[in-house]
Amino acid sequence: MTKVEKTNDNSDKFFYRKESAGDAVYLGEVEVQGFSRDDALVFSSVYKKAKEIGANTFELKPFENVDGTPQAFNAANYKIALYYTPKEKLVTKHGEMYIFASSEKDQKISINRKDYTISPRSFLKLKFMPGEIYTISTKKLLGSTVKVQPKVNDDDIYFQVSSLKVKPDNSGVGGLNLKSGDIIGLEKSYAEFLSVIYKESKP
Repeated sequence: MTKVEKTNDNSDKFFYRKESAGDAVYLGEVEVQGFSRDDALVFSSVYKKAKEIGANTFELKPFENVDGTPQAFNAANYKIALYYTPKEKLVTKHGEMYIFASSEKDQKISINRKDYTISPRSFLKLKFMPGEIYTISTKKLLGSTVKVQPKVNDDDIYFQVSSLKVKPDNSGVGGLNLKSGDIIGLEKSYAEFLSVIYKESKP
């Protein structure tokens, strides 16, 4: 922990991105040093430190240049400011689908037969219509396909597309399983953390 101003005693499990300034109480900050490809591990350690002081919301705190302007984000060194926000003051977001690319190469995906390319460590943000069926596919042989049908008032939806995987076949037959990409649903706290450290790519 880089800095602790105060602590808050609560049992909130969530850890969301801070939206409004008014009702959040600043508790402290944590600095991430050293680049890691394992974003889940980084999130896990930030989450653990946040919960030690009772934080349930966060925001990226840019380093500043000498003249006070914010520096460009650096994935190898950044600060996360930690806050406590009362549950009833949290803003619930509806109507958007986030797709994060965790691969080291450009990732091609198709959503309802429209093609997109997402660069490494970036994400797409698309509006969805409640009731409509969305088919998300990694567009390759042996790739994954996911179908979702959001309802009215559903929270935002989060997916991660990961790259080519080769893993041992544990079926007993032997050999390798080859997958050209997985699409997995993400929990909101982790997804909102990724939305801070990844770059939004415009569709």
